[in-house]
Amino acid sequence: MDTLTELQQLLAFAWWMALCVSILLYVMLDGADLGAGIISLFVPDEHERGAIMSAMAGTWDANETWLVVAGGILFGTFPFVYGSAFSYLLLPLALVLWGIMTRAVALEFRHLAEPKWRRFSDYAFGLSSLATTFFGGVAIGAVLQGFPLTDDPGRVPTYVGGVTRFISAFSVWTGFGAVLIVMLAGGLFIRARFERSEPLRQHVARWTNFAFVTSIACAGITIIWCATIFPWAAQKWFGSNFWIWALVLIAVIYATMRMRRAIHADRDLAAILWFNLTVAIVGVALAATMFPWLVPNTWTIYSGASPQVSLITFTLTMGGFLPVMLMYNWYQIWVFRARISKLVAYHD
Repeated sequence: MDTLTELQQLLAFAWWMALCVSILLYVMLDGADLGAGIISLFVPDEHERGAIMSAMAGTWDANETWLVVAGGILFGTFPFVYGSAFSYLLLPLALVLWGIMTRAVALEFRHLAEPKWRRFSDYAFGLSSLATTFFGGVAIGAVLQGFPLTDDPGRVPTYVGGVTRFISAFSVWTGFGAVLIVMLAGGLFIRARFERSEPLRQHVARWTNFAFVTSIACAGITIIWCATIFPWAAQKWFGSNFWIWALVLIAVIYATMRMRRAIHADRDLAAILWFNLTVAIVGVALAATMFPWLVPNTWTIYSGASPQVSLITFTLTMGGFLPVMLMYNWYQIWVFRARISKLVAYHD
């Protein structure tokens, strides 16, 4: 692989930041939809399940676009990482793709289904939301562990390993943690989108409390586990700049407490904003911890970037796309901001 020029290094760093932002926005925006879908599995009322789908009908497709953007950035600017990582994560990403397609079909065609098939559509939507979240979390945990590559001089390194190499206790744990976190996001979303008099809000409140407590416990265990098994994380967290990471931890705890207070005060918008701030702080901290690794101990930002003119071409072609996406997302959220009731169930 060729050596990057100074300009290409700058562009690679900028696109790495754009990749992190895209993934973070997907987690914050579509995470709420996925969590609401998982919670719908425990909602007995057919009309309330349909109303949950209706609540996200105007925004879910734009939310998922950020995952497409992240994949496009990875393909266009980090093709070596794209090729090897997708080989490594072939099975979990295939299941994530199945989940995304299934929930899209279930959501869009529920109102066309006959009554006897409507319940099937509901469970397909909920289970596909669960599968997308779990296997997406497994993929994140597997990436943090890194994977082996070939080392043939003059040739692009490729993945060497079996199709099930991604499976480990840690990756399964991160999949479980992802489910808990998106359930919290989904609970906050449902509470914010439904009229305060709706019984569904009270039903979801119990799941929100459960997800909040278990997410906190899961996050604490994950941090300790990462510090134990990942030297690259422990060196940064407990090195000479440990005080910076201590401040980050304090900021996360503060945002979490404010979120909890907003939940108890029934201030739904504030609860969502504090939750997203917590996720943003954790996401930025994770990216800073991994830097300059894109895949720890496997690919750095610079070794995985394309050294060819395509890096500059991709920047000139796609550089203006991100602000357009941001404006489109904001416009959709603003248009579909009103509260609803189960009378708008997604059928008939």
